[in-house]
Amino acid sequence: MPYRWKVAPEELFVERYRQMVSGGLSVEDVDSVRLAVAEMWPDRPGGWAYEWARLAAGHAERGRHRLAALAYGWAKFPALADDAKRTALERQLEQYLLAAPGLEVAFERRMVDVPQVAQVEGVTVLPVHLLTPRGWSGDTPILLASGGVDTWKMDFHALFEAIVLRTGMGVLAFDIPGTGECPGPLNSEDGADLVRVLAAEARVLGNGRVLHLGISMGGHFSACSGLAGDVDAAIVIGGPVEAAFAPGRTFAFGMDGIVGNALGFDHEPTPAELAQSWPSFDLRPLIDLDANVPMLVINGADDVHVPQEDTLVFGGRRDTEVHLLPDTGHCAVSRLPQVLQLMFEWIERDRLSTVGS
Repeated sequence: MPYRWKVAPEELFVERYRQMVSGGLSVEDVDSVRLAVAEMWPDRPGGWAYEWARLAAGHAERGRHRLAALAYGWAKFPALADDAKRTALERQLEQYLLAAPGLEVAFERRMVDVPQVAQVEGVTVLPVHLLTPRGWSGDTPILLASGGVDTWKMDFHALFEAIVLRTGMGVLAFDIPGTGECPGPLNSEDGADLVRVLAAEARVLGNGRVLHLGISMGGHFSACSGLAGDVDAAIVIGGPVEAAFAPGRTFAFGMDGIVGNALGFDHEPTPAELAQSWPSFDLRPLIDLDANVPMLVINGADDVHVPQEDTLVFGGRRDTEVHLLPDTGHCAVSRLPQVLQLMFEWIERDRLSTVGS
């Protein structure tokens, strides 16, 4: 069972405000919820989930299903630690599916069979979302894409839609283990196995070529797939790979509870209990190999969650482009347009969106 932990809602607004308004919600919407929220967990007026869900319900009543899905996404944030959060995720999915016919891209919710070798807690079917240009004939690569431990596939719809529209590729969006619709616990090896299954599925859906975009903790898995050569190219945005899992690491903005829930703890773990999980996430064995595919690695220099070393460690690698952007934090969210431009230029320069197998 998941657990609640001490986290101040105002701290989350401070850290995530730019992410909230850049995803599609208006400043007025976000500011109104910020003024109303006084506590994190109680499901009552002034509670985080309650106030975000109230905003979402208002959009839903007016037929603004995409905005409702975004607001329910923040209602379930940062972890499915109680019934109110789990209900918010269910309603987010309902509103997202209602919004789908009006999207600028074609949408298909698919169920991917997961072989036992890659199953997470016995899961045999995983929901994924396929976004493609309208009229797409399957003649382009597929980009696997996921968020991290607290921001999931539906939350990143605007970004994934922009990629489809700019590149013409299909995007196969999924949740990493222990998050969203993918049961846990979060585990590096299981997540890597899952990516291999999804890459095989993607090769059949598109022209045989597969790219992998991972954001935040999702970047851990795109780093893994890129370093191991499990895909044809990999994009790592704010991914923790080595230094983030060093002994004695600390957490900010409630991230200890977010990660603890994803790891499957049923109680607030001690630092020592959390630390027992870190060795298996260290990608040093893969970093020491020379098997990587073309990789693009980006993060903000002021990231409080992932040390700079986890970006700079890729410097000087064969077929690898690295950008540590100044004056921005985790995943360089405050400089998202620049991140997108770097990504699109990299994709187009190497013709990654068109070349087949």
